[in-house]
Amino acid sequence: MITLRGIAWNHTRGFTSMVAAGQRFEELHPDVSLVWEKRSLQAFADASMAQLADRFDLIIMDHPHTALAATEGLLLPYEDWLPTEFLADQAANSVGGSHESYRFKGNQWTLATDAATPISTWRPDLMVKHQLTLPQTWEEVMELARLGFVTVSAFPIDVLMHSYMFSAALGQQPFAGAAIAPDEALAQALTELRRLVERCDPACLGRNPIRTHEWMAQADDPRAAYCPFAYGYSNYSRPRYARYLLKAGGLVTFNGQRLRSTLGGAGVAVSAQTRHPRTAMDFAAFAASPETQQGIYFQGGGQPGHRTAWLDDAVNAASTNFFRDTLPTLDEALVRPQFPGYMAFQDAGTPVAHDCIAGKTKPADAARELNQLYRTALAQKI
Repeated sequence: MITLRGIAWNHTRGFTSMVAAGQRFEELHPDVSLVWEKRSLQAFADASMAQLADRFDLIIMDHPHTALAATEGLLLPYEDWLPTEFLADQAANSVGGSHESYRFKGNQWTLATDAATPISTWRPDLMVKHQLTLPQTWEEVMELARLGFVTVSAFPIDVLMHSYMFSAALGQQPFAGAAIAPDEALAQALTELRRLVERCDPACLGRNPIRTHEWMAQADDPRAAYCPFAYGYSNYSRPRYARYLLKAGGLVTFNGQRLRSTLGGAGVAVSAQTRHPRTAMDFAAFAASPETQQGIYFQGGGQPGHRTAWLDDAVNAASTNFFRDTLPTLDEALVRPQFPGYMAFQDAGTPVAHDCIAGKTKPADAARELNQLYRTALAQKI
């Protein structure tokens, strides 16, 4: 009997989807057992990849870890184990930049089994009850917030991701040079986020996307009516998953152009220390295949990374058209840079951005500090 150990994250989207895929793989391969563990969403973002690679055969990870993990030799490259045709299909059916985000120095280190970016969500029942119209522009969002009908995910890491989004909206492509964006543009981006948070419940500063969606889907509170951006979870758009259904859609315009949020998502990687690389690779390919992604992976609560699932009629019928309605936002999403020092920057920059949004520091000071941290990370030798 071959036993593979895997680590995912603590939500239906991240955990039960892989358990379901693993169960089906066991049924097809009676000599294989898959044991899955889970970690918190915060640990998913910043846990030590070296420690995970030491303990687990299969790692569900997000793409900012790729460059460091590859540089340190923690993962196996898929090109050495899977057919060229399979990887070509994965690339051709990527949701936005998901597949490419896991490439580093010519190798594919993770298969994009999950795709996500900040999207808008709202409570149809509250929108009708309060006779609200979906906002189309940033100023309409601000007015809706002034009236008490808006929440937002302003958890520390999310604030940093949203600052990239507003920097792009101000005409500054993030990471185009040795800075996130020019100090003035980044300061203005932080100011816009601060303007919104000041009109929302302070509890927003402590809610990650999961807690934001859980609150929206459970609360009898007018502030749960609309969220302009939070990393999407299709589960809340599935009937009977939560008390109230959330509808999902694209982002509003700012500066005359539609906002482009910062790509998230997750993928399955194989530890370089696994004793069963062939079996681990076979499971990864099974989980990422279009048949599994459209079928048992989605049915198990997952948010697929294969494009065919996002366009599938049955998948959309079961999720209030979540996937078709948000796919353009995924396709337009910004992708964080790939270099070994990026995670060090992200860890250091997150509290700087959050303190600014919380009103503890000035946007101009925070912008300068963030850019200095980014320059230091770029210069870091691994």
